[in-house]
Amino acid sequence: MNSININSYAKVNIGLKILNKRSDGYHNISTVFQEIDLFDTITISKSGGPLKFSSNVEWLQNDQNNLCVIAYNHIKNLYKIGGANIVLKKNISRGSGLGSGSSNAAAIMKGLREIYNLEVTDSELIKIGSRIGADVPFFINGSTQVGEGIGEKLTSIRSSIDAHYLIVTPDISIDTKWAYSQYKNNLDNCSSPTKFSDSFRGKSINLDTLKFFENDFESVVFPTYPEIGAIKDKLIALGAKFASLSGSGSTVYGIFDDYANIDKAYSHFFPRHKTFIAHPV
Repeated sequence: MNSININSYAKVNIGLKILNKRSDGYHNISTVFQEIDLFDTITISKSGGPLKFSSNVEWLQNDQNNLCVIAYNHIKNLYKIGGANIVLKKNISRGSGLGSGSSNAAAIMKGLREIYNLEVTDSELIKIGSRIGADVPFFINGSTQVGEGIGEKLTSIRSSIDAHYLIVTPDISIDTKWAYSQYKNNLDNCSSPTKFSDSFRGKSINLDTLKFFENDFESVVFPTYPEIGAIKDKLIALGAKFASLSGSGSTVYGIFDDYANIDKAYSHFFPRHKTFIAHPV
C-alpha cells in the first residue's frame, strides 16, 4: 500500500471535571470522550523525499507547531520510515474543543502504520500519542471512553448515547492554556472534586443519567464569552435533552432524541454559526 485516505473524527466531552494541577504543569481530569461522525479528511502517501504537508487552511504550516508534523516525526524517528506526502482537508475549527488537531495526529500515526506495514500495537501508539497531546491517545481507538490522568488513562464504556448531536461552533477560538489558567481560582477553592466518571465505569450512559455530567470549563468560559453560554441556553429551550460545552470550548453541543426538534434547532443556528448534525461513532 502506497497511499491511504482517512477520516479524522471529532469528539465531544460529556462532562469534564478538573481535579488538580500536576507537578508537570498539566491537570488531572475526569471526562467521558465521545467520538462523533464529524471529520476532517487526510490523504497520506509514501514518498522518497522529506515530509510534504499541505492543507486547505492558512494557519497550518509544515512546522513544529503542527500536530500532524509532530506525529509524523515521532513515527519517523522511532521506526525509521521513509518520507510522506500529507494532504489535510479541515472541516473542524481550531480552538473549538472538538479535538481535531489531536484526532489528526492519531489518524496520521495509524495511517503511517498502515502504509509502512509497521508492527506497532494500539497500546504503543497510545504511549506515543501521550507525548504529542493530552487528547491524542483517545483517538487511537475512539468510540466512547472514560478519560483520566491528563486524558491518557482510558477505559472503554459499553455503549454510546445513541441520539442526535447538534454541534454549534461560534467564530471564537479558545486557548486551552488560557482556560486552565482562568480555572485556577475555582480549583484552589475546591477541596475534593468528585470524579463523576467513577459512577459510570463499566456501565452504559443514557439520556436519564446525563443530568450528573457537568463541564467545569463552563464556569470560566461563559462569563468571558456570554454568547457561548447563550447557545447552551437556547439548545435547551429548543428541545435538547442535554447541552454542554465541549472541552474548553468554543463548541457547544446539544443531544436530541427527536429529529424534528434537532432540525428546528439546526435552522435556528445555521448559518450564523458553524453548525452540524452528528451521531456517535
